[in-house]
Amino acid sequence: MNQPNIPDRINFLAQKWQEGTITNEERQEFENWYNSFDNSLEIPGESRKHMEQRLYSLIAEKGDIRLKQKTNWPRLAAAASILLCLGIGGYYFVKRDTVKQVAKVVQYDVAPGSNKATLTLANGQQISLDDATNGRLAVQGNTRITKTSDGNLAYEPTDEHTTASASIAYNIVNTPLGGQYHLTLTDGSDVWLNAGSSVKYPTSFKGSERKVEITGEAYFEIAPDAARPFRVVTAGQVVEVLGTHFNVNAYTDETDIKTTLLEGSVKVTGSNHTKIIKPGEQTVLNSNGLNVTNADLEEAVAWKNGEFRFNDEKIGSIMRKLARWYDIEVSFKGPLPEEGFNGKISRYKNISQTLKMLEKTKAVHFQIEGRRVIVMQ
Repeated sequence: MNQPNIPDRINFLAQKWQEGTITNEERQEFENWYNSFDNSLEIPGESRKHMEQRLYSLIAEKGDIRLKQKTNWPRLAAAASILLCLGIGGYYFVKRDTVKQVAKVVQYDVAPGSNKATLTLANGQQISLDDATNGRLAVQGNTRITKTSDGNLAYEPTDEHTTASASIAYNIVNTPLGGQYHLTLTDGSDVWLNAGSSVKYPTSFKGSERKVEITGEAYFEIAPDAARPFRVVTAGQVVEVLGTHFNVNAYTDETDIKTTLLEGSVKVTGSNHTKIIKPGEQTVLNSNGLNVTNADLEEAVAWKNGEFRFNDEKIGSIMRKLARWYDIEVSFKGPLPEEGFNGKISRYKNISQTLKMLEKTKAVHFQIEGRRVIVMQ
């Protein structure tokens, strides 16, 4: 396996990035490498020239590159230019409007969310999945419920058989604010839950359909089964698929219910209308009815991939996302900024680092008081 700290490998990836020939896997490898840089790279008021000089030295040190070999400097410049364009450390935020004075006050910090959820069995028993040990958790009917070695929840058929007339047993997985979880249903379909979300599902699918109910946000990878469509029910909407990858955002504190399709085809029904969408499209259900738009796929599933991604997003929407993931209270002092924010950052940074990146736009600043964040212009 290639190691990202080998000089030739770093230079190779940097050159491919500049030429536009880098693959998705190579891009992720390079991003993982530069994401290991810390915030010591960022010195307020420092000139770009001096920043570049420090960056060359840091790349050389991390890559074990011999500076005395002059032929390496152009390659260092290639890697450095990419880091500078990406905002150093993988962060970049662009302010679209007026620049305002910013005064930053950070007195506390809040750690990011993690894998945690509660499983409620059909008999009402509750199991804290983050505290439960790996292995078998329960058996319901002809289904075995297991916490896997990687911390996920899996439903698998047992060798036992129940009568066809046996009642269907339903389970519920709830993620708290600051939590997320992944489970695999008995048909092999995978469900990822975002913070403050839930999914209700049968321990085994019977009959002519597979149906689950969700609140909040969930990403699905559905096992194909032409004889039994898979239906996802939210408040006011039903999504029907045979086998596909899609994301549903149905938080009650959002004005829109968004269904984004990555692979396959889905039929969305809501507000007495039905739409069939193709990969790269999104349905939006709100007071204006059910409409279809082009989707930003990376933004729609960023949470599942461990990132926050903002595309001309208002601060109110951004803070709702942060509130769910960091389990914080948000309050606003004065009018909300009108600017749209663009950028990305890992969801696994402490909140102070996330807020610091937003503050670089100089359009907004924050004060952290325990688990309360005050937003100010």
